[in-house]
Amino acid sequence: MTYALTAEQLDAYLARIGATRPAQADAAALGDIHRAHALGFTWEAIDCFMGWPVSTDPQATWAKVVAGRRGGWCYELNGLLGAALATLGFSVTRLCGGVRREDIGDDMVGNHLTLRVDFADGPWLAETGLGDALVDPIPLRLGGVSQRGYAFAIEQADGDWWRFRNHRFAGGPSFDFRPDYVDEARLANVHDWLRTTEQSPFVSNLVVQRHFPDRIEGVINRTRRTVTPDGVHEQPIASADELAALLAGVFAIEVPEIEAVWDKAGRASGRAFG
Repeated sequence: MTYALTAEQLDAYLARIGATRPAQADAAALGDIHRAHALGFTWEAIDCFMGWPVSTDPQATWAKVVAGRRGGWCYELNGLLGAALATLGFSVTRLCGGVRREDIGDDMVGNHLTLRVDFADGPWLAETGLGDALVDPIPLRLGGVSQRGYAFAIEQADGDWWRFRNHRFAGGPSFDFRPDYVDEARLANVHDWLRTTEQSPFVSNLVVQRHFPDRIEGVINRTRRTVTPDGVHEQPIASADELAALLAGVFAIEVPEIEAVWDKAGRASGRAFG
């Protein structure tokens, strides 16, 4: 599989997120593209929830979220970001991580794709795939960081694992990774497991999230969830029409078969999605 875009695809991607082609592949350019990408796309796993086809191929993601009007989950959003950055000349490594490895264990490894971007003065973590975490990339080193009033950290976990600690109101509280751990086969296998098994939180729940400069908007089944640095506000969604308007307006995505999505959301398990 080729983790890069054609010149035409790259131009369309940059136009889609409102970014310009950088003069050089430096940390400032990484920050500009990362922020535009994080604010420009919606995190959603509706394909998994509905049993629709979904792929780890950046070409398929480009067709879905750039040419189309949809979002994606970590394999898609971080995959697309990594492909775009690589095409622009950045040194990108696709890392195999595990959301909630901290409390569930090594079976979670492979349920998250994250990115390491290398520069002469050190690596950075590029992370737009957790849904409610970073907007800007951060240096890949131990320590805390604050963005938009939310506190994050990279911590030492067990052995040679590192842990990204999400903010206190996040759905996914943490993911573990090793700065040099690349395992495309495991990512592909766990991707297929997550999209097909009823044990997957994304098969069991409708999950949609989007960053805004002052808040993070979300939908969990039939509930709208708005997160700010001060707390969480939840509001029930009353109908399929309201859900459709919310997805099209706030989340800027066009979802087919909205009545079927609404009906399944009403039967959802409520299992934690983080």
